[in-house]
Amino acid sequence: MNQPILLKPLAVRFGLLCFAMAAVLSPVAALGAEESPAAPIALNPANPHYFLFRGKPTFLLGSTEHYGAVLNGDFDYARYLDTLQKGGMNLTRLFSGAYVEPSGAFNIAKNTLAPEGRRFLCPWARSETDGYAGGGRKFDLEKWDEAYFTRLKDFITQAGRHGVVVEVVLFCPYYDEAQWALSPLNARNNVNSVGDIQRTDANTLHNGKLLETQQAMVRKIAGELKGFDNLYYEICNEPYFGGVALDWQYRILDTLADAEKDLPRKHLVAQNISNGSKKIEKPNLGISIFNFHYATPPEAVAVNYDLGKVIGDDETGFKGTGDEVYRMEAWEFFLAGGGSFDHLDYSFTVGHEDGTFEFPPKQPGGGGTALRKQFRILRDFLGGFDFVALRPDHESLKSPLPGGTTAHMLSQPGEVYALYLHGGSQLTIKLALPAGRYHVEWVNPRSGGTDKTQAIDHPGGEVSLQSPAYAQDVAVRILKSRP
Repeated sequence: MNQPILLKPLAVRFGLLCFAMAAVLSPVAALGAEESPAAPIALNPANPHYFLFRGKPTFLLGSTEHYGAVLNGDFDYARYLDTLQKGGMNLTRLFSGAYVEPSGAFNIAKNTLAPEGRRFLCPWARSETDGYAGGGRKFDLEKWDEAYFTRLKDFITQAGRHGVVVEVVLFCPYYDEAQWALSPLNARNNVNSVGDIQRTDANTLHNGKLLETQQAMVRKIAGELKGFDNLYYEICNEPYFGGVALDWQYRILDTLADAEKDLPRKHLVAQNISNGSKKIEKPNLGISIFNFHYATPPEAVAVNYDLGKVIGDDETGFKGTGDEVYRMEAWEFFLAGGGSFDHLDYSFTVGHEDGTFEFPPKQPGGGGTALRKQFRILRDFLGGFDFVALRPDHESLKSPLPGGTTAHMLSQPGEVYALYLHGGSQLTIKLALPAGRYHVEWVNPRSGGTDKTQAIDHPGGEVSLQSPAYAQDVAVRILKSRP
C-alpha cells in the first residue's frame, strides 16, 4: 500500500513541493513545449516509416478541424485541443493564413477556414487603409501581426501540453478566384502593391515581388517556432491544383532550411504529392514525410515504401457523412505501413470546439464523436504492438479472398501479425506461419471488443482460421505464445 504524501520524509515532501511550484511557474518548460530542450519529432531511426517523439516510437492519428484554429479568431482552440487529447488523437493540421476561404466554400457548413472578415488573423498586420475584400482594413506586408504570432505560439504550446503534434502548412493553392480574392497576398488586399498577378502565378517563381514576401513569411514563422518539439512543416497543401510549381516548392524548402541552418535540432518537412497514389521518382532529400490525400486503396504506401520515409494520408473527408469509409481508409492505410493519418472532421466548428456540431446531410464529409472513438480503437490496436518492428507483409496470407474483400497486414514473421479485413461478413483465411503456439484475437473495429479468441498449436506451414460473423470489417491480432 502506498504511503500518503503527508507521511513521507520532509525532504521528499519539500522536493515534491518544489517540483509542483516549478510546473506552475514555468508550465511551458515543465511540459516540454517552446523552451524545452527536447528534440523535435523525428523519423524513428529503428524504422523511419514511423516517428520518434519525446523519446517514444510514434505514429500520428488525427480527426481534426478544417485547419483554421489559429487564423480564425473566434475559434476556442483550448477546448478543441482538450477534445483531441481526450479522444486519443495526437495530430492536427494548421494553415498559416496565407490562404483563407469564403463562407460556403466547398459546401462546408460553419467552415473554420472561413472566419468572419474582421476576425481573420494572419502573419501580416492590418494597415490604416480600409478595403480588405473580407471586411476591415487592408494588410501591410512589411509589418508582422504580433497578436497572430502570440496566438500561433500559444496554440502550439497548448498542443504540446496535450501531446498533439501540429502539421504547420505554409501555403495552399488558390483553387479559384474566390480564395485568391481574399488572400492578403493579392495586391487588392494589401497596401504594398504586391501580388498584382494571376492567381495561378502566385505559387511560382514568376510571381514578382510576392516571392520575397513568401520567403520572409517562412523565415518569420521558422524563427518564431524554432524551439517547439511538437511540429513539422508542410510546404504546400495540394500543390497539384492551382498552378503550383515544383521549383517554387523547392525554393520554399530551401528558404526553410536556411532559416533553420543554425538550429541544433531541425524540424521535419513534408511534401504533399497527390490525391490517391503516385510513385515518387525523384524524391528531394530535404523531405522526410510524403503526404497523400484520399489515399484509398493505400497504394501510395506500397509503391513508395522503399524510400524509407513516413508516408502520410493527411486529408480525408469528401466522401459523404458516413463513418465506414473513413474508418476503413484509416485502418487500411496504417495496416499497409503508413505512418500518419488525419481525417477532416466537420463536427469541429466555432461554438462546437468539442466536436459536437451536427452538420447537415449534404456536408461533403463526416466526423463526430462516434467516428473518433473508432479511430481510437485503431490507435489502441496498432499501439498495442511493438509497431516499429513490423513491416508490410504480402506473403503470409495464402487464401484467395472473396470478391469485394480486401486485406492489409503488418508482421514480424513468426512473432506478431496484425491483419485488417474489409468486406464480407464471415470468412476463413489461410496463413503461412512458422511452427509454434499462437494466440489469435478477432477484434471489432467499430466497438473495440474482441469477438473471438483462440489458441493454436501449429506444426508449421499453412493454418486455417475462421472469423466470427462481422459487419463490414474485422481485425486480427496474432501473437506467438511464450513457454
